Amino acid sequence: MPPGESRQGQPRGVPDATHRAHEESDAPEEAATNPPETGIDDDVAAEKRAHQTDELFSRMRAGDAVARDALIERFLPLARQLARRYQRAAEPLDDLVQVASIGLVKAVDRFDAARGVAFSSYAVPTILGELKRYFRDSGWAVHVPRGMQERAMQVDRAIKELAGRLGRSPSVDEVAEQTHSSVEEVLSAMEAGQAYEAVSLDSERGNPAEPGAETVADGIGAADERFELVEYGASIAPAVKALSDRDRLILHLRFVEDLTQSQIADRIGVSQMQISRLIRRSLARLRAAAAE
Repeated sequence: MPPGESRQGQPRGVPDATHRAHEESDAPEEAATNPPETGIDDDVAAEKRAHQTDELFSRMRAGDAVARDALIERFLPLARQLARRYQRAAEPLDDLVQVASIGLVKAVDRFDAARGVAFSSYAVPTILGELKRYFRDSGWAVHVPRGMQERAMQVDRAIKELAGRLGRSPSVDEVAEQTHSSVEEVLSAMEAGQAYEAVSLDSERGNPAEPGAETVADGIGAADERFELVEYGASIAPAVKALSDRDRLILHLRFVEDLTQSQIADRIGVSQMQISRLIRRSLARLRAAAAE
């Protein structure tokens, strides 16, 4: 279920979309619930259904909650049909129907018949937008740009269609031709599709039956604690070269060989206080070089 839109938390007056969807056929919009009467011309029947829809909207605008429920039930087959476009193996159809039904409710509540547009023309993009928003905001385990999400779903549908038609797994070139995309775009979409579901770091790689099988975590490199030193070293290298030989030697003895100031003083032949002053002066020059 999408967050914040549970079956218990449906907007007022929404029928149980999942239950109704199973009872309805997959025929488009009103035609599924209002088949043409025998002997009546198709155009006359369509005009009659449109008139009935307009009448229901007029009653709903007047505060008739029953008319609102009737409109939602009338167009539930349309919501189910659109939900089936986005069905995936890991995404239950019932959840998608519920999301599409929420989009249908929003379309019913926001529709303005005065604009002279058929309700289905307004409802379809509203329902599709709700489905796309669901996949973008809560369906993917890893954030993926919306355009890439849609392309990944398009490639997924094309693979299923081609596999059913060809009787085998399609090639990347065949999928690219089917989706009117380049091979690189198809490969990117297939890779992005793997971000839909998160994989546990403890899941085994290869054949789980083999003893000592590696996990996903085993293939992830450890963080190098000295990695930042490479960048810092490159930044201050010119400043280090500008130091005198004695200053470079003192810094080497202090920070590479880890000698104390007293030990360095004995090696250089000066006092410990002088060593401390020379180290502070050299570090100040290096800090200034790094800041630049």
